[in-house]
Amino acid sequence: MKNIIIAAGYATRLYPLTENFPKPLLQIGKRSILDRIIDDVDTIAEVDEHILVTNHKFAHHFEEWTKKRKDNKGSKPIHIIDDGTETNESRLGAVRDLLLALDTCQLDDDIMVLAADNILQFSLQGFVDFFKEKNTSIIMCHHEPELRRLQRTGVIAVDEEMRVLEMQEKPEKPVSNWAVPPFYIYKETDLPLIRDCMNHGCGADAPGNLAHYLATRTTLHAWKMAGGRFDIGSMDSLEEARRLFGDE
Repeated sequence: MKNIIIAAGYATRLYPLTENFPKPLLQIGKRSILDRIIDDVDTIAEVDEHILVTNHKFAHHFEEWTKKRKDNKGSKPIHIIDDGTETNESRLGAVRDLLLALDTCQLDDDIMVLAADNILQFSLQGFVDFFKEKNTSIIMCHHEPELRRLQRTGVIAVDEEMRVLEMQEKPEKPVSNWAVPPFYIYKETDLPLIRDCMNHGCGADAPGNLAHYLATRTTLHAWKMAGGRFDIGSMDSLEEARRLFGDE
């Protein structure tokens, strides 16, 4: 299994802090946001390589970060892909960045696809174990009681075995309280569908666009998030993360 991290955004809501520095490498205590994700995935035996897609403006920051991680015991290989963009206006979007990774690395493996700006308070090993149990592509979900939050994210309806029956994108009237954060594992047999998605109207901007597209074309199951998740999207949330996790 390959771990693909999409880190090609420009984090404009955190300007000027991220105007010339990538959000995933911001420090939360002694580790960056990205190090916290990679440290966990490095413990998962099924994953043998990290592939990180970034933009041209920030690629050199990630290259330097990669050199430092080579000294970490147990670190798995990291392949940096530069998507060639230099501005928020010219960005490719998360789905096109994923397609770039598939094409550049000629992948024919199961793939885990992760956002680079979340702190997870649980291990992704359980996510991988669920993938092996169901033997289908899977997405993550969590119970969200607030309507306004459901209206700003992906929402799914599932059966008693957590098979996805329907997926909505930012719905006015959500079908359930199951919200979908940006973490996915796609089965190797679904890669042809992914590679062809842009020819069938799949949106490119958000990673959830791809899950929404696949939900109507293949079998997906949803794994209930095993703990808390902290999404760092604004200066307030960054400061809160540093307060909550800075001493770890």
